[in-house]
Amino acid sequence: MATARERVLEFIDAINAGDARKIGDLITEDHLFIDSDGTETRGWREMRQAWHQYFVMMPDYRIQIREAFCEANTVVLVGTAAGTYAPGGALDPRNQWTVPAAWRAVVEAEGIAVWQVFCSTEPISRVIRAAQERLAARRGDPQD
Repeated sequence: MATARERVLEFIDAINAGDARKIGDLITEDHLFIDSDGTETRGWREMRQAWHQYFVMMPDYRIQIREAFCEANTVVLVGTAAGTYAPGGALDPRNQWTVPAAWRAVVEAEGIAVWQVFCSTEPISRVIRAAQERLAARRGDPQD
């Protein structure tokens, strides 16, 4: 049986591959996702769909781990998250972002039971707003 750390690293590999199906295979039926704002999403189906949608929006999303700390079935990771906001599927270098981040995972025998993200979403929001403004300007939409 894989250790908690090995399970989490396999989960990160699935994230870095943009593989929502594999992520679904690695999480528990009642998986709990907690985003950086504290919003909670629970459930295997909901999370598999959410990851799929996120990979459509950020197709090159990647996690890079610098350090990992394990205590029993809890793994805490520190590193960076990066991606490119891709409206319409186009990867524009102006829409790239990177943020320092940390994650907490709780691992059960069935898989990853909890995945919690800690990072500032402001740099990501800034990139999305700028990309949307450029799209609106190209279409001639009035600015708010």
